[in-house]
Amino acid sequence: MLLYEQIQKNKRKTVLIVFVFILFLLAVGAAFSYINSGEPFSGMIITVIIAAIYVTIVLSSSTSMVMRMNHAKEIKSVEENRFLWHTVENMAMVARIPMPRVFIVNDPSPNAFATGISPKNGAVAVTTGLMNELNREEMEGVIAHEVAHIKNYDVRLSTIALALVSVIAIISDLGMRMMFFSRGGRNNKQSPVILIIALVLVILAPIIAMMINMAISRNREYLADASAADLTRNPNALATALEKITGVSTPVREASGSSAPLYFADPLKKKMSGLMSTHPDPQERIRRLREM
Repeated sequence: MLLYEQIQKNKRKTVLIVFVFILFLLAVGAAFSYINSGEPFSGMIITVIIAAIYVTIVLSSSTSMVMRMNHAKEIKSVEENRFLWHTVENMAMVARIPMPRVFIVNDPSPNAFATGISPKNGAVAVTTGLMNELNREEMEGVIAHEVAHIKNYDVRLSTIALALVSVIAIISDLGMRMMFFSRGGRNNKQSPVILIIALVLVILAPIIAMMINMAISRNREYLADASAADLTRNPNALATALEKITGVSTPVREASGSSAPLYFADPLKKKMSGLMSTHPDPQERIRRLREM
């Protein structure tokens, strides 16, 4: 019962965070136009248009782009790596989704990640270090975690969130440039108090947006852990795998900062915690898994 309660709690929390993110996006757009014209609505419309175009472009190329960034090589048949192929195939079957494409990253640091905006075009990548360090049950737990991301549409959510962070950065930059390079006085409809609030919002927007994005990423990790435990009925194996992976101090050299939130555990080994971390505290994840 605790497992399903955890899953539902994480889903509700994610919906709330996404709702806050959308409201924040509209607020930044409103601040952008208020600073430059004294009214908020044109900025909101411009922001929505830019976001729609940018998100569409990013979603259409997300899988191939992420795999290239991380130098992942696809294995296209069971003969290329029988154990990995069958592990992904079995977990996908249990999760009742189409089998994802399978990739390997030639890196000694153990880790894994998933991409794909829907179960129909999902992909799972593991490092060579993961296959060398984990036993069969631990591998199943990590693969189940990544398959859960695909099944829960986490990758789509993460991709959209990352795209919105970029849109907010673009709008913020445009607002600052227009503010400093525009000529003439301000619109007499502008309230000094609201103008100051709008300026602060535009300046801090990229940082706040990144914090919201990281909150989404952390929450989806908890949900994927719970879902993986449900798929394998073996949360202890996933907890042990997490201990082994986070116990390695060597970063994944192929990982980039933008793709770091997709990984099973922080691939950059920054050991950051709190609002600026891409992943939840490993000890908290392990504690929750042990209690399931």
